[in-house]
Amino acid sequence: MMLMNSTLSIGDFSRATHLSAKMLRHYHEIGLLKPADVDLNSGYRRYAAEQIVKAQIIRRFRDLEMPLEDIHIVLEAPDVDTRNRVIANHLARLESALARTQETVASLRGLLDRPQDRSVPIDHRHVAATPAAVITDIVEKSGVVAWYRGAMGEVVATLAAQDISPAGPLGGIFDTELFTEDRGRVTIFLPCDPLPQPVGRVSTTVIPPAELATIVHVGSNTEVDRTYGTLAAYVTQHAIAVDGPIREYYLVGPADTRDESLWRTEIGWPIFQTRPAP
Repeated sequence: MMLMNSTLSIGDFSRATHLSAKMLRHYHEIGLLKPADVDLNSGYRRYAAEQIVKAQIIRRFRDLEMPLEDIHIVLEAPDVDTRNRVIANHLARLESALARTQETVASLRGLLDRPQDRSVPIDHRHVAATPAAVITDIVEKSGVVAWYRGAMGEVVATLAAQDISPAGPLGGIFDTELFTEDRGRVTIFLPCDPLPQPVGRVSTTVIPPAELATIVHVGSNTEVDRTYGTLAAYVTQHAIAVDGPIREYYLVGPADTRDESLWRTEIGWPIFQTRPAP
């Protein structure tokens, strides 16, 4: 047991490190920062002066939102490479989060400056029934982007493996429940003729015909809700909306270029037929 005058009480250690006594007790319980001494009778914790720097390091990592498990790995790392790898991975996550924050801030400023962009043209078009290779699944909204990118790659690879050329751009069909319930049916399809032999998740079907009001979203998905909003306002104001799934056609997408500013996604909202059928 260490002498009382060679250690700090939890109160003094808290003042020295700017970590609350509650937090220090929690760090002790999870084994992240154990006191130098614990009185067996009273349970009072005391800390060595040499532990101040360790506590300050922990606080700074927490200021950077590093998970406690990762901090523990850093502090107990058997070698420099292990420590640096954990730190580098967390810094990469911070940089990614910062980029998303900057995109959101820029989007918010644009939304406040231009509440609704009426300069984007909206068209009406009839889509004929289309034979296609498809993947359909029930998807959580939070994971839909990752899901459809994987599905896109799988459908494209299936056609390529069977030496079948696409007859149009990749498309997606999104049931209303995906938006209202955060979980719903999603279909990724690639028009083709002839149809491929089904492989894995890839099957074949005929995408039904539809009458759509369409708008082209330019860029990544960051502000796609604004484009959706513009289209929804249009079909509502013209009283032409009907029930049915939203469609997207990926005119230029991740498979074509990594430059997100060049992506072009046509969004189709189901509407009443407003022109003579062809």
